[in-house]
Amino acid sequence: MKTTYYELLNSFIDNALREDVGSGDHSSLACIPESANGKARLLVKEPGMIAGINVIKALYKRVSDDVSINACLEDGTNVNPGDIVFEVAGNIQIILRTERLVLNILQRMSGIATKTQQYVKRLHGLKTKVLDTRKTTPGMRFLEKEAVRIGGGYNHRMGLYDMILLKDNHID
Repeated sequence: MKTTYYELLNSFIDNALREDVGSGDHSSLACIPESANGKARLLVKEPGMIAGINVIKALYKRVSDDVSINACLEDGTNVNPGDIVFEVAGNIQIILRTERLVLNILQRMSGIATKTQQYVKRLHGLKTKVLDTRKTTPGMRFLEKEAVRIGGGYNHRMGLYDMILLKDNHID
């Protein structure tokens, strides 16, 4: 049975939260009232291409109804320092609890999309396509491959199950 993108995404979010949050954000729990609300926004620090906004929307939706996100940009948008990617409003404890996870996802996916776009631009006018591989971060393959697509590249194969590829090590 093939796993859907949304099943992978929900599993990834659950695992990421379990890894980073564990039993709770004890720093925020200790100094921020449970009822405190506020806002935050993500500002771009370097030029590139943004990727991962849809993942962040899914993350906030999965974590809580007490946080709303207003995306100012879409995946695949070229960005410059000072651009606002999104604004988030709601429970401050939740915003702080998810902050590092949000930044890590966006930075990783945006870096891959940006680098892919650079290669695609260099190859413009040729019949060559930029393809990804299975050499990915465990548990993040589907996100890294999505970032390649956002950057203008193409996905080769998701795993060993969806294409036959005989290499030297098979022949040897």
